Amino acid sequence: MLGPMRVLVTGGAGYIGSVVVEELLLAGHEVTAYDDMSRGHRDVVVTPARLVEANLLDGDALGRTLGTHRIEGVVHMAAESLVGESVTMPARYYRTNVVGSLGLVDAMLHHGVRWIVFSSSAAVYGAPARQPIEESAPAAPTNPYGETKLAFERALGWYGAAYGIRSVALRYFNAAGATERNGERHDPETHLIPLALAAAAGLRDAVTVLGDDYPTPDGTCIRDYVHVSDLARAHVLALEALAAGRCEGTFNLGCGGTGSSVREVIEAARKVTGREIPVRMGSRRPGDPPRLVAATDHARRTFGWSPRVTRLDDIIESAWRWQRSRARRT
Repeated sequence: MLGPMRVLVTGGAGYIGSVVVEELLLAGHEVTAYDDMSRGHRDVVVTPARLVEANLLDGDALGRTLGTHRIEGVVHMAAESLVGESVTMPARYYRTNVVGSLGLVDAMLHHGVRWIVFSSSAAVYGAPARQPIEESAPAAPTNPYGETKLAFERALGWYGAAYGIRSVALRYFNAAGATERNGERHDPETHLIPLALAAAAGLRDAVTVLGDDYPTPDGTCIRDYVHVSDLARAHVLALEALAAGRCEGTFNLGCGGTGSSVREVIEAARKVTGREIPVRMGSRRPGDPPRLVAATDHARRTFGWSPRVTRLDDIIESAWRWQRSRARRT
């Protein structure tokens, strides 16, 4: 078995990235978080992880970080990630998610770093008719966010063939929940569960349902919610398997099953919190597929990952507990 690795986590001060840092440390690895703080938070990076504050497009800073800390493997999570915004600001998404990511692998090549786990997305699938979605499903993104994720996935394949970069792309579905230390702190917040819990706590007047005319049983979008700790653990397992020569390629990460609709999530949040959550109806968000649910057998068979927190109520409960704890601290 390989020993501890020196790992760079780009986007390591973000919601999912901070929990990836937690899980890597628990597994005994040495971690450097790299984040420009545009959407991250310094206090979420747990010690003894280092924090480098720099932009993904800063090639000099990337090179110094890789060299100074003798990085052996990279978990690449830094990205622009708002679906609706990507439709109105595609240049920003291509610049960060494609140009910045290519700069990262170029810097890796220069410093002899050959292992990368890439944080991809179910958005690469678009709106496939067959559910749950398998990795063999055609990629047909319906928004620039998904297009940029797919573009870099494909680049990694060509870089691997030409230069020996070995990679895993993790296409995960809807991250949710919290650890004891870290939860969702986006500004602006666009994700359903924290919005519903904010309404339950009286921090906002209502939750806006973005469309109720989708071809689903209750007319609202269906998504596959997976606990952030389970996602983070998958990155660790994938990186270790990659370094050991046991896996490469593309893997879905989700809870599977039938997924949960927007209305079902709001009702579950009411149940968990014991509070009323007012709802208002809004129009569809550009680029939103009606249903995204993962098939996850490939990850289980290849590097032994399966979600541990599978009940929607438990995922929401962890986020509610973290939100209330943070409110007491502040």
